[in-house]
Amino acid sequence: MAQTDTKKIFFENLSGAGKAIAVLTSGGDAQGMNAAVRAVVRMGLYVGAKVYFIREGYQGMVDGGENIKEATWESVSSMLQVGGTVIGSARCKEFRSHEGRLKAALNLVKLGITNLCVIGGDGSLTGANLFREEWSGLLTELVEQGSIEPQSVQTYSALHIVGMVGSIDNDFCGTDMTIGTDSALHRIIEVVDAIMTTAQSHQRTFVLEVMGRHCGYLALVSALACGADWVLIPEMPPDDGWEEKMCEKLSANRAGMKRLNIIIVAEGAIDANNKPITTDFIKDLVVKRLGFDTRVTILGHVQRGGTPSAFDRILASRMGVEAVLALLETTANTPACVVSLCGNQSVRLPLLECVEMTQEVQKAMDEKKFEEAVKLRGRSFQNNLKTYKLLAHRKPESELPHSNFNVAVLNVGAPAAGMNAAVRSAVRVGISEGHKMFAVSDGFEGFYKGQIKEIKWADVGGWTGQGGSLLGTKRTLPAKHVGKIAEQMRTHNINALLVIGGFEAILSLLELLTAREKYEEFCVPMVMVPATVSNNVSGSDLSIGADTALNAITTTCDRIKQSASGTKRRVFIIETMGGYCGYLATVAGLAAGADAAYIYEEPFDIRDLQANVEHLTEKMKTSIQRGLVLRNENCNDNYTTDFIYQLYTEEGKGVFDCRKNVLGHMQQGGAPSPFDRNFGTKISAKAMQWVSKKLLETFRQGRVFANSEDSCCLLGMRRRALIFQPVVQLKERTDFVHRIPKEQWWLKLRPLMKILAKYKTSYDVSDSGQLEHVVHSIPRDSDASVAM
Repeated sequence: MAQTDTKKIFFENLSGAGKAIAVLTSGGDAQGMNAAVRAVVRMGLYVGAKVYFIREGYQGMVDGGENIKEATWESVSSMLQVGGTVIGSARCKEFRSHEGRLKAALNLVKLGITNLCVIGGDGSLTGANLFREEWSGLLTELVEQGSIEPQSVQTYSALHIVGMVGSIDNDFCGTDMTIGTDSALHRIIEVVDAIMTTAQSHQRTFVLEVMGRHCGYLALVSALACGADWVLIPEMPPDDGWEEKMCEKLSANRAGMKRLNIIIVAEGAIDANNKPITTDFIKDLVVKRLGFDTRVTILGHVQRGGTPSAFDRILASRMGVEAVLALLETTANTPACVVSLCGNQSVRLPLLECVEMTQEVQKAMDEKKFEEAVKLRGRSFQNNLKTYKLLAHRKPESELPHSNFNVAVLNVGAPAAGMNAAVRSAVRVGISEGHKMFAVSDGFEGFYKGQIKEIKWADVGGWTGQGGSLLGTKRTLPAKHVGKIAEQMRTHNINALLVIGGFEAILSLLELLTAREKYEEFCVPMVMVPATVSNNVSGSDLSIGADTALNAITTTCDRIKQSASGTKRRVFIIETMGGYCGYLATVAGLAAGADAAYIYEEPFDIRDLQANVEHLTEKMKTSIQRGLVLRNENCNDNYTTDFIYQLYTEEGKGVFDCRKNVLGHMQQGGAPSPFDRNFGTKISAKAMQWVSKKLLETFRQGRVFANSEDSCCLLGMRRRALIFQPVVQLKERTDFVHRIPKEQWWLKLRPLMKILAKYKTSYDVSDSGQLEHVVHSIPRDSDASVAM
């Protein structure tokens, strides 16, 4: 891989030789911490630094001895898929004292450690920053005691700190998602989905308590992801008289033929007077006022446990590498920082600014300034709350605006998990905006056949957690049937189109745009929301359905690798979907710890295959027992999955044996992940609001007429923001032959995957995080985690 930029081959400028980095996990554990530890160790070793584990958090740092051990490449093998933290975590009272920190400093200086990577919550990171500030004074004190030599003060003059936030609560300001949050949402949604079936059978109401003593993120996002009837969070206590309103809502839903109710409560939920709202109080309230059969489920530490999701593994791996880069670039004057992701970009934020803002949230809540607390949580939290209110609480007919506009929603292309959440969101937002919503079955095939009917608020109840496409979807393009489609548009007086789909959706909008010259019926606002497991849509870094597919691949790879435990050395060749787009193979490879991932975008030949086999053979001889190789289905016409399997089998004789597996359509199936549910919900709501705005702008002389380029758009995530882009402009950025974008952001993750698999390769740091201030870290209109 040719690299020309001077920042790209960084170990010439940013060598870790002679440096010692220690990594510790502190405070509560979170899924994904092990992936972060693994990335720090392997990236540290890759740049030539010595890397140490500090076991049991700050307690291990204070106690020293066997608690601080040098890490090797092999010592972090087979930990990527393990929940919790294998190096242990403990709360340490002793470290809070000056004497404790003095002991910790001595233990670090003995080993020459002056670079600390701390994975924990705000308390752990605050403690690390205090330690850094006291460092020179502690060393002076140790010299006075005779514990270290005077020259050590000069040699180890500065302690450098980089933090990664590991917390399932997502309660740290300045970062979109903390390590463990997505996995905790997976646990919650798995339980909610399971509870819904039993609740429906018995017509029950379930009150679920989720974690979040001071932060309602888990409660809010899980309520959004499952379409809960009511949610209670500490940042936004309900108004006085909420009990009556909640019971009215539950009763109205039952009257509307809904057989169950779900109420989600954050463990720190309070009312407007700061009085706790407990699950038992809500249960007694529902039973007393409505007589509904009501049950309480407290999820507890289930939310902390289990295997980390694909999102958390990728997040933690990227942050671990970024943490090492930050430590290598730091100087004595560099403030302690936190590494994070904003959208899909790495950012570095001053640790103290983040901690101060996090503390301001709690202060605002204590002072009953709840709206301020919500704002301080960040734009993503605000958007989650706004979207939940919009979708969960229907306004009375008398309060709805009456626009007299008809909007049609349809799915196009292959099914993708999360499509139904997007349709539900579009329908309910459209109704809230006063439109009459129409559902088109079976894509454009159903459109020209007239399979169009009005869809109401209650019709999409319970759709959020459903996989596939309940509307039905086909790959049929409209060009051959534009006349009949125009006729149906005229018959039903369709004033706008919302298309949810993959590459076929882009092609469809381009064809309808061309048809405007002949048919005025298509001179209406049209918007596309990307939904495809392949994630191959130009104009959007992420597509609905890709996260669910990634989790399916990652989980399967985990099971396949586990199947070989206790047997002789074995390599698995796994074929993934994606057409010509290597997104799934690459990112799943990073999440599952693959040794290689073959994709169309990065051409390879027999010499590359031979080098990969030799590399894996060498690793098998010295350390690992299982190897994993992913292959995108269309990466090469000649180097098929069978060919690669046979090559590895032949060349690995005497060292390892081989197995192959074609994952197929299981990557498209299953219930959508929390990420895809929320991404689908929020992006579709934004698209519908754009439609409403365009309808008002283009309504002239009693009709809608929109024929400008910007009236036919794709809404996609670009770096840190959701952006509307005219589909005409996407033509230049698209390879239509291979159905992929010409530029793809995730290709920058490939060297990272190779480094973590022990390949010597160059790594592009030109896009690595720069130190930003918290107040500037969230751009206007960003929906940063965008999905979450």
